[in-house]
Amino acid sequence: MAEQQLVSMGFSDDIAAEALTATGGDIIKATEWILSHKGSQENSSNFNPISSSSGSPTAATHDHHPSPPPFQPKIDRFFQFQSKPLTPTSVKPMGVAIHEEEEEDKEDEVPPPLLRLTKRPKVLFESEQVKKLQKKRPPHESLSERMRPRTLDDVVGQDHILAPKSLLPSAIDCGRLPSILLWGPPGTGKTSIARAIVNTCSGTEGGGSTYRFVSLSAVTSGVKDVRDAVDEARRMKKKGNKRTILFIDEVHRFNKAQQDSFLPVIEDGSVIFIGATTENPSFHLITPLLSRCRVLTLNPLKPHHIATLLRRAAADSDKGLSCFMGEMMKIEVNDECVEFLSTNCDGDARVALNALEISATTAAARMGMARGSKGELGDDKGNADESSLSAVISLNDVKEAMQCKHLAYDRAGDEHYNLISALHKSMRGSDANASIYWLARMLEGGEEPLYIARRLVRFASEDVGLADPSALGQAVACYQACHFIGMPECNVILAQCVAYLALAPKSIAVYRAIGAAQKVVRESVGQNEGVPLHLRNAPTKLMKDLGYGRDYIYTPDNPNSSQTYLPPSLQGYKFLDWPNVATNDR
Repeated sequence: MAEQQLVSMGFSDDIAAEALTATGGDIIKATEWILSHKGSQENSSNFNPISSSSGSPTAATHDHHPSPPPFQPKIDRFFQFQSKPLTPTSVKPMGVAIHEEEEEDKEDEVPPPLLRLTKRPKVLFESEQVKKLQKKRPPHESLSERMRPRTLDDVVGQDHILAPKSLLPSAIDCGRLPSILLWGPPGTGKTSIARAIVNTCSGTEGGGSTYRFVSLSAVTSGVKDVRDAVDEARRMKKKGNKRTILFIDEVHRFNKAQQDSFLPVIEDGSVIFIGATTENPSFHLITPLLSRCRVLTLNPLKPHHIATLLRRAAADSDKGLSCFMGEMMKIEVNDECVEFLSTNCDGDARVALNALEISATTAAARMGMARGSKGELGDDKGNADESSLSAVISLNDVKEAMQCKHLAYDRAGDEHYNLISALHKSMRGSDANASIYWLARMLEGGEEPLYIARRLVRFASEDVGLADPSALGQAVACYQACHFIGMPECNVILAQCVAYLALAPKSIAVYRAIGAAQKVVRESVGQNEGVPLHLRNAPTKLMKDLGYGRDYIYTPDNPNSSQTYLPPSLQGYKFLDWPNVATNDR
């Protein structure tokens, strides 16, 4: 390989072989050896370097006094590009304009093979916007992450906890931030508020820069991570009186033992604890932790709050859509798209912002395909037409990004119980329209239809009861039909049963009767009384001799007879309040 390279440079085979033998196979040293060795002049007729200024091959001279070979610098420079590593600036990205020196290639000039490899590509077009776009790479974070509010003043939609005289602003002004728990649906700003608290404290005279922020997630962290964060917080506090805000996202995922680990560090003030949860703290967090923290409830964002965030993202040139698409691409969002997103994200700002980002990507791709099909790469000078580099997000782009209306529903969480409670109370109030609406909310949220059917069976006895005894049969038939058919066909069956129960007459006499009886059984003083002897069965002679079944009157043969059925201490007690029920002393 080395010998072939020397031959391709114009040296003869013999000289190339001799030079490589003398220099141990080093091609650079071998080339210098040829140029400096006396034998190179003696064999000048065999030497034909391709570096003359005329560009024509050098032939043997007819002069009796052969001239010395033309001057050539150290051969290291010739191979320099081979050993020099490529740098980011030496490799131009595709599509970026490159000015190449205008030199006419002469027909008789043949460039060396190695130099041929370094020839730069032809010029496509040149644009300063393209160069800026290459320097400014698209960020990896999603739009919702980039648009997090920096301070509490930037937070939208939680005025009930962020008003000037409320808990958080007052505590920040006084420099006495308590440990808190932020409870609310996804996308309402729990993590954003926690981060904004630190930034707001840093800009407050009372807080100064005395807080540092440590964020952990209960999904990926354990007690060891919490312990390491607490140890570091204690060291920082001793060094410079710098307190640590320990933020735990999804804190409800920690078990009881893990939640116990927070108690001593909150108590001794090692950290200021901020927890975020989407689940009801009363059910998922231990009582000692709740007693050490103030629970702040976040509400789902209203459509006008979401619209404010969407317009802010569209207009922000540093972190918004322009940052994602680059300086040479402008994204336009009309009010129709903003309204659709804000009313179909169910109060979740993260869903709305991510859908907006996907819509912008779709619009930009559509514009790029249209420009590519027309060949619109720029003007005659290579400058891109800035007026045409504007992508407009259409309503179809937004609908494609959303796919379907986002519903805040969790089949085992707080919203699950809220909706089934709304369905139950609407049927109890005989409002068939509201009942069917809440049923639809649960079905669209992905609720298991058999769970709803089981609740309807319970409702048929608890709220309809004796007022319409056939309601129980209707509910049981609904459950069986849902089991046979399944979703989505069983939605009509559920709706029929819900409407029937909502319109049926209501009676809670049975519900109250069993409740009252159970209360008497639980609260009776001493041992419960035995069954009266005349009510006991007597299948054996011994039991008859003991008085079992004695004086019992068979009612079908003696319809007008009177006997008691309750224990002596409960004679005359009335559990069931129903007009057709006979008195207890029957």
